[in-house]
Amino acid sequence: QENGCRWLYPGIDGEFIPMQDIVATKYHKMADCRFRGQCNEGAEFQPNMMETIDFTPKIGLNVYMLEFSNPDYYSHYYDHKYNPTREPEPVTPETRLQWKRQCEAEIAKRGLQFHDMGHGWTIEPFGIEPVNDPTIPEDAVQYLALCHGKRGLFKGLHPYNTNFCMSNPEARRIVVNHIVNYAKNHTNVDFLHVWLADCWNNHCECEECQKKTPSDWYVILMNELDAELDARGMDTRIVFICYVDTSWPPQTETINHPRRFTLLVAPISRDYTKAVSEDASGATYPPYERNKIELLPEVDQYVKAGQEWQKKCGVEAMLYEYHFYVNQYQDPGTLNFSRVVYDDIRNYRKNGLNGLINDCSQRSFWPNGFAFYIYGQLQFDTSLSYEELMEDYFSHAYGEDWKEVLAIFEKLEAAMDTRYIARKKYVDLKYGKNFNPAMVEGFRKVPGIVADAKPFLDAHKNHPKRVQSVSYKLLRYYMEYCEGLAKCFALKCLGADVEALEAYRKFLADTGKYEVEIETYYDHYMANHYFGHRVFERFENLIGIGDSYAVQ
Repeated sequence: QENGCRWLYPGIDGEFIPMQDIVATKYHKMADCRFRGQCNEGAEFQPNMMETIDFTPKIGLNVYMLEFSNPDYYSHYYDHKYNPTREPEPVTPETRLQWKRQCEAEIAKRGLQFHDMGHGWTIEPFGIEPVNDPTIPEDAVQYLALCHGKRGLFKGLHPYNTNFCMSNPEARRIVVNHIVNYAKNHTNVDFLHVWLADCWNNHCECEECQKKTPSDWYVILMNELDAELDARGMDTRIVFICYVDTSWPPQTETINHPRRFTLLVAPISRDYTKAVSEDASGATYPPYERNKIELLPEVDQYVKAGQEWQKKCGVEAMLYEYHFYVNQYQDPGTLNFSRVVYDDIRNYRKNGLNGLINDCSQRSFWPNGFAFYIYGQLQFDTSLSYEELMEDYFSHAYGEDWKEVLAIFEKLEAAMDTRYIARKKYVDLKYGKNFNPAMVEGFRKVPGIVADAKPFLDAHKNHPKRVQSVSYKLLRYYMEYCEGLAKCFALKCLGADVEALEAYRKFLADTGKYEVEIETYYDHYMANHYFGHRVFERFENLIGIGDSYAVQ
């Protein structure tokens, strides 16, 4: 990097390598954040996984996490569920496991911290497979959480959503032994994540479990795990999580040997249109009520909870973040989102949290990788300014005319309101979180922005640097994408839900036609996971209020 090299996207096409003589340089810098990485999520395909692992250390990151014993994220890609132009290519569990092992080897080659697992420990030790409609062994039912008067799968849903009865000492013994045996057989794991079930309000309601909070029982489990690892002479490092119900710190229990443990603070329900405060110590949150919680809406509340956990248990803490899950799609102009990423990293550190692992799609480079570049570079050196990072990235990605490209994004930012798209700017909740007729004017400006940019983009198709040709190609596709998306929202904001869904399905099919060309950078599955599931398939208004507005 000191000699002019830049890595702007994963893969060969993302490299900016100047062909010049090497100049001697001296550089010494301790990374400002201890944990700097990503965890697989979204719709992943194996060649892309190889590229993102290779890319990780090149932008200053040092952690790669693979969630689950056998990641099913591959199916999200290979089934091509949301792209009718591509035929399904189902992969078997054996293939997925083979690919996970290949990823582990590539992680080890680069000296990255390998973080493993997460969810699964609440059901797999009892012989329950993490698949839809699993067979529940008869002797396992007694160990599952009692919810709504019944022991079994929580709401009959996926096993990963089910907790076990943590007051049952035999159940804890089975779980601890399963974790220890896994650690013994996977000695390449640097940090083993031991999380409880996904979902919330799903903890055991039996008489014994109700005597302590889930976080207190969780700490008891961690201490028993620590004791068993110690008895077997194992120095395995364990990560436990402040997440949903365990966002509330324990009331009575504390970690016996903090050096083995790292706390993961996971603000799953926060607002990604605004950053964490520089000082979150004044935040408050309501008391815990078993199986009656509402997820904390503010990121500062999660930070305060994590600080209370640290104070109680004496452990180091980091973030498990979700910036690049679906939140990047909420800001078509990209600049507000990138600024939130920047401010979050600096302010989390000011609040005493030592780095981030992002639960993210490996294809979070649409239409460019500026936000992800900030994510890597800034955690390594938090003194870098937003402006110098922007100039560094944009000038290498788009060449000498990078400011004209920036102007395009500024126009998109002004026209496509990120807080509205993130469902934070509605005017009447009974008509849904995307009903706001005042937004239509901005969306109707997008075709004009696209038309105005076309001559400039057509004139910048080919460049001596391959990465710049790729950057402009992505931007041309992206302008078409923004125009199609704006048409959908111009209907949705008026309450014309049926017409908006029809327009969205056309948009999804049109984008899917060129998915193969852009799939290294754009996650078609996760884009639909947000726009489809959370916006256009939600018919909160079915009374035709949008018709009169649509005519106008």
